[in-house]
Amino acid sequence: MAMRQTSARHRSPVSGPLLCGLAVMLGQLTAPALAQTLPTAAENLTPGDLDSEHLFGFTEGSDLGVPGEVELEWETSGRLGKRLGRFLAVDSGLALKVPLTRDFRLAPGITFNAYDIGVPGDPTRTTGGFNGGFLETRLRLLDRRTAPFGLTLNLVPGYGTVDGGSGAPASSFGTEVGLLADREVIPDMLIAAVNVGFAFSSVRMNAADARVAGSSVEVAGALAYRVQPGYFLGGEVRYAWTYDGLTLDRLAGQAAYLGPTAYVTLSPHAWASFTWSFQIAGQSAGEPGPLDLSSFDRHQMRLRVGYSF
Repeated sequence: MAMRQTSARHRSPVSGPLLCGLAVMLGQLTAPALAQTLPTAAENLTPGDLDSEHLFGFTEGSDLGVPGEVELEWETSGRLGKRLGRFLAVDSGLALKVPLTRDFRLAPGITFNAYDIGVPGDPTRTTGGFNGGFLETRLRLLDRRTAPFGLTLNLVPGYGTVDGGSGAPASSFGTEVGLLADREVIPDMLIAAVNVGFAFSSVRMNAADARVAGSSVEVAGALAYRVQPGYFLGGEVRYAWTYDGLTLDRLAGQAAYLGPTAYVTLSPHAWASFTWSFQIAGQSAGEPGPLDLSSFDRHQMRLRVGYSF
């Protein structure tokens, strides 16, 4: 912006600093907002800024990539340990993340799963294969680069062909709604995130032709510290409640999880993150014990790998 120059001979002692201050303020107001300019992995490899979305484990940051960047992400979650018998579930998803603007992204995806379940008195059931699909829609409400914190709305409707709790064939419809907030506590070094999520689903079991409705709420908090460019270590804590009914009708159980997190940049276009959470407290409605191993798992793991192009 061109400014009219004033002769030093006719400038008062106060007018110089005052005009300079006004110029700085005007420049800050009219300057374009800072924004991500690099792909996800390159952002976390380059000092000066970071992409927060994948720095944690189950918790997610508010960032959503750069317009023009297409990212392919493979996510695998493992669930281990139930109250009765042997329980191992592996849920995987492949998503194509396409930011359409700086603040809006669509990510269609497909899911797969595998189950190894053994209950005393029943034959061991081992199943797996294609499960269903989903469409993640992400809208950024606040960008932490220009606001006190980042805030993003995440909406994920999905369809599946397996009951997640038992691994039995079923028709499942569900939606997850989440608010993802984050803030750089120490710029470019330490970032904190808080997630609040609500999910509901309706499952019709193929064998019994019976429909079961459920809903849940989860609150999560996490920290990630940059050990060196491209490497972050941290931890997260989560608390979840599950209910019978679509609208939080009757509490069925609750559980708290704690675990470490790790993120690494593999190349300017590739990254990976991992977490392993342990149930440290919980309560199942109508059942004794310090943990809820009926509605929740003893261990939950998640590995994510992404590549942008």
